[in-house]
Amino acid sequence: MTSDTTLAFEHPEARAEATRPRDLHDRISLRDHVREADIGAFQAERGRSQRLNFNVVVEVQPPETPLDDDVDRILSYDTITEAIDAELSAERLNLLETLAERLALRILDAPQARRVFVRIEKLDRGPGALGVEIARSRADALPRAPDESGLSPHPTIVALSNAAIASPHLAAWIDQLSAMDRALIFCVGPAGVAAPQAGQPAAQRRIDLLAIEQNAWVLAGRDQRCVVVGSRTELDWAMKHGQHCVWAPSKIVLDAIDGPSAEPRDVAALIGWFAGLMQAGEVLDIGMNLPTLPGVPMRVIAADAARISVGDDSPDRAGKTG
Repeated sequence: MTSDTTLAFEHPEARAEATRPRDLHDRISLRDHVREADIGAFQAERGRSQRLNFNVVVEVQPPETPLDDDVDRILSYDTITEAIDAELSAERLNLLETLAERLALRILDAPQARRVFVRIEKLDRGPGALGVEIARSRADALPRAPDESGLSPHPTIVALSNAAIASPHLAAWIDQLSAMDRALIFCVGPAGVAAPQAGQPAAQRRIDLLAIEQNAWVLAGRDQRCVVVGSRTELDWAMKHGQHCVWAPSKIVLDAIDGPSAEPRDVAALIGWFAGLMQAGEVLDIGMNLPTLPGVPMRVIAADAARISVGDDSPDRAGKTG
């Protein structure tokens, strides 16, 4: 009888064999596939790549009829490597457990896949390989919510200057925006006070992001309808449920694989990048005086205006917004 201790350190293929269910499956495997990624919950791991070793075994339903040597009828090895590429490029993660879970569920999207064993190890964090291993079946994949990416709203990004945040018209603007029945995300810059200066760029980046988040909370304190939100998941949920969000940028910016090229103190570049990420339908500039953002319709409202026009009578920097 196989020792549980011995089996625990075997390749996932041996574990798949040892835990095989009564109905037999074929298996395909990927061994010792090494990739580099920026991953980890510790601050020392941020901003630097480390090697990850992937071992994956996928159990597939045997074909009911002869394959006839037809590659289109099998689960390709590319399905595994492409799933790894997709999850590594989606966003920066803190936990190997999260990466393994997402990878397993992505592989199980393939119609031939029935069960998957995923082992991921960090090769550069200790004297040995530090890792996790999970097993997931098609039944585990079924409870996932359907993909609603195509149903996500194209929000209106409302860029508020500090004068606009302090304006007595703020509540009236939010009333008017609410009446437009659009998904709204408010974006602000830092407050009008000098942020602390650090000699190290990564530290300064965090300070500048936190300065923006402090101002986001100032806005939330001015009107309780504005809820500070920092994650993409919560943003998507809030937009679909009519909640007015104020973007706290730290998490999304720091976790982005392809983040904004400019530093956070360049608020225009930061908002432009965020508008593209969220596939914004429009940017409404209230007193911030942003430059034209490529590909995004913009309307400009003065910080002392009492009314936000819905039509074409307000200044427009990128063509008809309608």
